[in-house]
Amino acid sequence: MSAPDELYPPTQYGWGWLLLALGIIALLILGAFLLILLTRPRTSISVPGQQAPAAPPVHEVLNMLRMEYSAQIDRIEAEYRAGAITARQANIELSRTVRTFVNEYSGLEAPVLSLDDLRRLEVQPPLIDALQRHYYPSIFRRGAAVDPLAGAAAARTVVASWH
Repeated sequence: MSAPDELYPPTQYGWGWLLLALGIIALLILGAFLLILLTRPRTSISVPGQQAPAAPPVHEVLNMLRMEYSAQIDRIEAEYRAGAITARQANIELSRTVRTFVNEYSGLEAPVLSLDDLRRLEVQPPLIDALQRHYYPSIFRRGAAVDPLAGAAAARTVVASWH
């Protein structure tokens, strides 16, 4: 029988646990490497002897943006004239179109700003005028909506004059 004061040696772990720990660490390192490798920005591949296409000048991009949104305004006006959408729906779409144009053209987050926010930021008067006279009364007021043809003209003014 052994004495109660006798010391026992510490328990030894098997080699399997050490290998498991090293395997987990290796998997974490591999996962981090793959995450970095797969999420980094891609570099463009250039073919020897060919030049990469040049980006169009800024004024051309802005003119294309104006043409794109003018076409959307024309589409909304045509749908209203054809009776496919109501006056209220036309004004809602015109408001959304104008606000999105301003956002894409200048970076101003017009789609999520209220009329008061836009006034506080002192944006260009044509946008404030279009929202105040055409879109807000049609969207938020009871009764008949404001004529969307006048709203389309106001939207064209915003698109043409925004800088």
